[in-house]
Amino acid sequence: MRRRSSYRGFSEINITSLVDISLCLLIIFILTAPYMQGGVEVNLPQAETREVVVEEGPVITVTKERALHFDDAPIAMTDLAARLGVFADRRATLPVYLRADEDVPYGFVLQVMAAIEKEGFSNLSLVADQDLGERKRP
Repeated sequence: MRRRSSYRGFSEINITSLVDISLCLLIIFILTAPYMQGGVEVNLPQAETREVVVEEGPVITVTKERALHFDDAPIAMTDLAARLGVFADRRATLPVYLRADEDVPYGFVLQVMAAIEKEGFSNLSLVADQDLGERKRP
């Protein structure tokens, strides 16, 4: 006859350390997510606008010094058409977002808008700062 051992194998897995590590990582991501906003820093004008459903699209930024940035990369005005050409197949529906510092002259912003619309992108959105309570208006 076969002899049965009085020692039984341990069949449970202790997941306490796994839960601890997962919760620590979750807390780290919750705390750092608001600071991970990308893009070029500009002083956006403030305006009361309606809530908009944001759809992915290229972001063109105009800094105070009239420098252009396509997403995060600096570009020249002459290179704007080539960078937008990548999205040529979706130009009718793809939104293009234009962020301009509030100190940039209106005429220069209008030149950038004209260059975007010249490439056939009609869904152009101007980005404004919606948090009116954060800064004081003169």
